[in-house]
Amino acid sequence: QVQLVESGGGLVQAGGSLRLSCAASGRTDTRYTMGWFRQAPGKEREFVVAISWSGGNTFYADSAKGRFTISRDNAKNKVYLQMNSLKPEDTAVYFCAASGSYYPKRLDEYDYWGQGTQVTVSS
Repeated sequence: QVQLVESGGGLVQAGGSLRLSCAASGRTDTRYTMGWFRQAPGKEREFVVAISWSGGNTFYADSAKGRFTISRDNAKNKVYLQMNSLKPEDTAVYFCAASGSYYPKRLDEYDYWGQGTQVTVSS
């Protein structure tokens, strides 16, 4: 079992930045790919970005390319999502997730989920 706890969400004006963190505990010895998803009100949860265990491979949704950066620190069991140039359409609950797959972009490819952190971008 892996427990994931997100933090760092909040209210920010359009054009601003936020850095989300995800802390993992439990079976952190497994080499999980870590991902971030988001869910806006009334919409389905969608893939944002993921990073391989080594950090050498990252894959982004088109909406995140050029503005968001994922990173991880395995020594601290943490994953980060730096979000810049935020837009009102980025408003959503952001979820951290862990997957045993190599290139997971679907929800069903992820084994563990955090509870989410709210990001609100005002115009």
